[in-house]
Amino acid sequence: MGMHSFGNRANAFVTFAVTILAVMCSLASLSDNFNVHTPTADVKVFNINWFQKQPNGNDEVSLTLNISADLSSMFTWNTKQVFVFVAAEYETPQNALNQVSLWDGIIPSKEHAKFWIHTTNKYRFIDQGSNLRGKDFNLTLHWHIMPQTGKMFADKIVMTGYRLPEEYR
Repeated sequence: MGMHSFGNRANAFVTFAVTILAVMCSLASLSDNFNVHTPTADVKVFNINWFQKQPNGNDEVSLTLNISADLSSMFTWNTKQVFVFVAAEYETPQNALNQVSLWDGIIPSKEHAKFWIHTTNKYRFIDQGSNLRGKDFNLTLHWHIMPQTGKMFADKIVMTGYRLPEEYR
């Protein structure tokens, strides 16, 4: 009899504890929704290193970029890390949106959330075709906030007004 009541009590206690934990996690996750993110970013094309047509007919460009950002407002008690990437985005007759990732990084903590990077594109900037000559494009800083608990949050800052040269070089 004593054993049975201990088992019942233990079961009731564990059920209660797990319920409280679930409620706490839900409230914690909800509270994070009230944080206002105010990131700033600026991406400049420092140099067009070269711009050519590949033997297969595709355009490829190499850029040197200055990427500066302050993403510290994204770090709350619930932020595990922030994945960030810079993409060149442009229109072609085939696609309303072409998106080519040029650089990416993982920001592990608030201490690393303010940064300035001078870099060539980490990934190849290739168009499947010859659409890049004289092309207007945006440079967009995208981010994905990976939380300790709750859903992932993504957003971006779009910077317009970039243009590739009319001729290969």
